Amino acid sequence: MSYANRKQMSSNKTAAIVIVALLHLVLGYALVTGLAYNVIKKAAEDLKTFDVEEEPPPPEEPPPPEDQPQTPPPVAAPPPLVRTPVMESPIQAVPNPPPFVPTVRAPPAPPAPPPVTRVEPKSAVGSLQGLIRDDDYPSSAIDREEQGTVSVSLSIGANGRVSGCSVTSSSGSRTLDSTTCRILTSRAKFTPARDSQGNATTGSVSQRITWRLQ
Repeated sequence: MSYANRKQMSSNKTAAIVIVALLHLVLGYALVTGLAYNVIKKAAEDLKTFDVEEEPPPPEEPPPPEDQPQTPPPVAAPPPLVRTPVMESPIQAVPNPPPFVPTVRAPPAPPAPPPVTRVEPKSAVGSLQGLIRDDDYPSSAIDREEQGTVSVSLSIGANGRVSGCSVTSSSGSRTLDSTTCRILTSRAKFTPARDSQGNATTGSVSQRITWRLQ
């Protein structure tokens, strides 16, 4: 077989393949078209039974914003780190409290006795004027009709007896003055004076004696 015959046979074979392919396409298209027609017809018959509301068209979406270059936020420098020195409180040793010692109070002292004041001598025989009797009037004074009042100061010893007599105011008669001291020295008795300690001591008493004629 020559080269020209082989080339012709190859061309015939290629043409046959193309024709077969076209036939398959036509048959497939016819098949698909017929089936689609039947399906559309069936769907149209079903749609006749009710009305279908058309859905409103979706709202138009706004166009996306144009990409804008984003400026990075400024970087703030961190605040400086301040280190605060920590002051450590010194440890103080707390001393142990002293042991409790109850306070014993001494009983109060008894009150001091009231101070004893000085006690002056006091007559133990009553009124000294009563020691003068009628018969004590001196006869010489009666003869001269002498009378009057004599004031005397008597010194009293610790035993209560008169240890001294002195005239402080005369009656005008020396006889009556001397008689007064003699009678009082011999007859008068006293409770002795007492000092601040309560001991018997000396003292003095002033007295007036009156001489009068009956």
